[in-house]
Amino acid sequence: MNVILIAGGPAGELPDFSFFPEALYIGIDSGTLVLLEKGIHPTAAVGDFDSVTAEDYEKILAIFPEMARSPSEKEQSDTELGLEVAMSHQPDQVILAGVTGGRLDHYMSALHIVYQYQQEYPATRFVLLNNQNRIRFLSPGTHAVKKDPHYRYVSFYPFAEEIKGLTLTGFKYPVTNEAIPFGTTRFVSNELLGSGSVAIQSGQCLMMESSDAQKLP
Repeated sequence: MNVILIAGGPAGELPDFSFFPEALYIGIDSGTLVLLEKGIHPTAAVGDFDSVTAEDYEKILAIFPEMARSPSEKEQSDTELGLEVAMSHQPDQVILAGVTGGRLDHYMSALHIVYQYQQEYPATRFVLLNNQNRIRFLSPGTHAVKKDPHYRYVSFYPFAEEIKGLTLTGFKYPVTNEAIPFGTTRFVSNELLGSGSVAIQSGQCLMMESSDAQKLP
């Protein structure tokens, strides 16, 4: 089961929701309004809702009359609250959107939160998604990957520690038993040829799949 969390980032960065017809949706703060505007009834709405008007908050409250509004000053971010609700559904995959545009501090916070959750729930796949990028973390081991026409380029970065023993098969630029130190750009913009694999001996790897922006005619 897919659970998709929609935060209040720029609407232009959001992915095509039609890719996930059977998903459960959770609105994070003003992301709840985005879902309602698209005709999607979220399973839950969380946050302090400090970014919505009083009128919009009343609309949300009418749909979720028992919703508890979180305080503005709190130790957990709205995204963390949303992830807690998401995990109560025991999902196979959690997708977080609406967090990669606008304020970069919000994006960095979301990236670190997703990393934390991926470590805590290794059986669940956590993904950050927008209309051009798909980001996830790979732990040590071998991961099967498949070329996706929506994402031409595949890049690899170390996260939290240096990556050792990286082996890429089925890629345009294959590598065997390589290290990814901090600060290198060597492993950026590779391309999958079809089906392949990513093997890691140690370290946490951030894999980013990307496409060029669509040009207007």
